[in-house]
Amino acid sequence: MIPLPRLRLRLVYGDSLKIGPGKADLLQGIAETGSISAAGRGMGMSYKRAWSLVEEMNAAFRMPLVISSRGGAKGGGAALTDTGQQVLTAFRHLEQKLEHEGAAEIAQISDLLSPDFDMSAEK
Repeated sequence: MIPLPRLRLRLVYGDSLKIGPGKADLLQGIAETGSISAAGRGMGMSYKRAWSLVEEMNAAFRMPLVISSRGGAKGGGAALTDTGQQVLTAFRHLEQKLEHEGAAEIAQISDLLSPDFDMSAEK
């Protein structure tokens, strides 16, 4: 039996903003660690890349999703704003809804795959 595939949601807002699992994971990591650097490191991403994604999201929304403070004697930090938490929560709920509501269709498509299909092979 072929296992069910993973569902990956991506919201595309024109050419300038995409929100998918990576940005949601970054927001969640910031919420959990209190640090953009630690959140990015936990995802195998550079601080520069993590900060760039945060800046992109902050610029796209009416209110920033992440606030940060510079390091110093006590170190810096970062946290999700209320808007950031709302975006993350809504995205995670949408992921769960799609998995649940789309399970029958996903199973139907999966049942049509060749028995020789190797899901572990990357192309």
